Amino acid sequence: MALGFKLLYESKECKARLGEIITPHGVIETPIFMPVGTKATVKTMTPEELKDINTQIILSNTYHLYLRPGHDIIREAGGLHKFMNWDRPILTDSGGFQVFSLGNLRKITEEGVRFKSYIDGSDHFISPEKAIEIQNDLGSDIIMAFDECTPYPSTYEYAKNSMERTTRWAQRCKEAHNNTDNQALFGIVQGSMFKDLRMESLKQLIDLDLPGYALGGLSVGEPAEIMNDVLDYTVEAMPRNKPRYLMGVGSPDYIFEAVTRGIDMADCVLPTRMARNGGFLTSQGRLTIKNAVHRNDFSPIDPECGCYTCKNYSRAYIRHLFNENEILGGRLATIHNLFFLINLMKNIRIAIREENFLQFKREFYKKYGYLTDNPTEV
Repeated sequence: MALGFKLLYESKECKARLGEIITPHGVIETPIFMPVGTKATVKTMTPEELKDINTQIILSNTYHLYLRPGHDIIREAGGLHKFMNWDRPILTDSGGFQVFSLGNLRKITEEGVRFKSYIDGSDHFISPEKAIEIQNDLGSDIIMAFDECTPYPSTYEYAKNSMERTTRWAQRCKEAHNNTDNQALFGIVQGSMFKDLRMESLKQLIDLDLPGYALGGLSVGEPAEIMNDVLDYTVEAMPRNKPRYLMGVGSPDYIFEAVTRGIDMADCVLPTRMARNGGFLTSQGRLTIKNAVHRNDFSPIDPECGCYTCKNYSRAYIRHLFNENEILGGRLATIHNLFFLINLMKNIRIAIREENFLQFKREFYKKYGYLTDNPTEV
């Protein structure tokens, strides 16, 4: 068995829970936030720096690695872990979201998706079988079934056809997966914002008896209250003894809401993308370092933060780096933002264990500037 899951504790005050995911490259404490290393690197960060901030698992992208450098090269290197010098767990998504984001550059059929490369315009075809072949060559610990990410908004008919195709593709992915001893295949629940489609998608995927299940097609532009509603009824019906993964979510409020409802895993490019543009996550809310108010501010980004950036550099200095387009600015911002979310998850795990998660959530929301009287709502 490539993956094991231990449910260690369930909150008495909400549906938050603690667990451990056991993989060939280590144990992951949940709930967990996974930094995104799309092209076999978390932008600006070395593996050693990721370990210094206690990163347990990273995510890479099948679509991008297939186009460049090519999964054959990564296989020849000994797999993704050796290629990028990372000896902890890796999750690879199937590339479905990226392919379906191409719009007019792709054509969906029952067999798969034909698309043009964003790099050179060359023609390519990815089927469920091809997506699994690529991920088998990458050697990641957790691999994702090839799915169709339904856009928002979507008609019921489109969402239904898309969901049913995703189920058929998941079956084909399971049949094509030939490295079950080392790689765990997760299915992806689709169905847009329609409850009956979501529940049917989940039921069909549970029938496939996969090692874990993800929720896709959320955080794609829908209002937060709609996403939370989908989470409320879907997560509750997910298998209790398997990991639950919410794809593409990384803002603190969305993380809190997901964990409140029983989600174990989340990922997002938000902290690294923000960092490259001078945006910081802090205990007092988001901060834009390029603003003139920081020109003479020699305090740290976040006085409550213990990361390398906050221990050693001032807002004034980091603002100067960004104004001069110095690479160090983006590196320092990335270190801070990833540390912030990883440390937040650590404190969330502690709060769940100590049965004060909802109080911790309320206090965080108040400091961060979220306006809510109900700790289970954004």
